[in-house]
Formats: sequence, C-alpha cells, structure tokens
Amino acid sequence: MKILIVDDSKAMRMIVTRTLRQAGFDNHEYLEACDGAEGLGLVASDKPDLVLSDWNMPEVNGIEFLQRLRAEGNDVRFGFVTSESTDAMRALAAESGALFLIAKPFTADTFSEALAGVLVG
Repeated sequence: MKILIVDDSKAMRMIVTRTLRQAGFDNHEYLEACDGAEGLGLVASDKPDLVLSDWNMPEVNGIEFLQRLRAEGNDVRFGFVTSESTDAMRALAAESGALFLIAKPFTADTFSEALAGVLVG
C-alpha cells in the first residue's frame, strides 16, 4: 500500500512517517510531497492508496488539494494532519471528502484510531 504524505515541512513529513511506523504501519510504501501542487502530480503518477496532508501550505493548500482531487473524480482516501482543527475546518474537511482530521501534536495511538478500517490491504 502506498501512503502519500504532503506537508511543506520536511521534518513534519519525517515525523508523520515515523509515527505511522510506530503505529504499526511499517509495511507500506511512503511517498512525500512538499505542497498540494506536487501532491496532485504524485497522486496522478503514483496512485497512492491514502493521502495524509497538512492544511496550511504554499502554492496549493490542503483543502484546495482535496477539492481539486474530488473535482477530477479522484476518490483516493484522504485525511488531514494539521496544526489547526477548528469545528469549521473539520466540517469543511468532511464536506470535501476527507475521512479524518488529526490535530498536531499527535501520537501513534492517534494514527491507529484514525486509520482503523481505512488501511485495508
């Protein structure tokens, strides 16, 4: 299974990957993108099974990234891992097709709970 991690911080992409591995998701292939624009290209070329995206990024932010994917008819499983998590953001994320929104800071248990039933295969 391929998991695409999209965040403008290289350090945060590494932390997300490490935390996923600690949560037991170590037998997966991890891809990285620095913003939604790069993420769109990787979704098209590499066909990930799951996208984990930050919300606030330059170029194409996380919600624009998700909305563009859905507008293209792409239904890749998508979740947010972001520092902000207002009720309005959670509602917009869900309305746009996100499966979950994980707020930073997070733990391995946070990922285990959010991804229960999402990663099959």
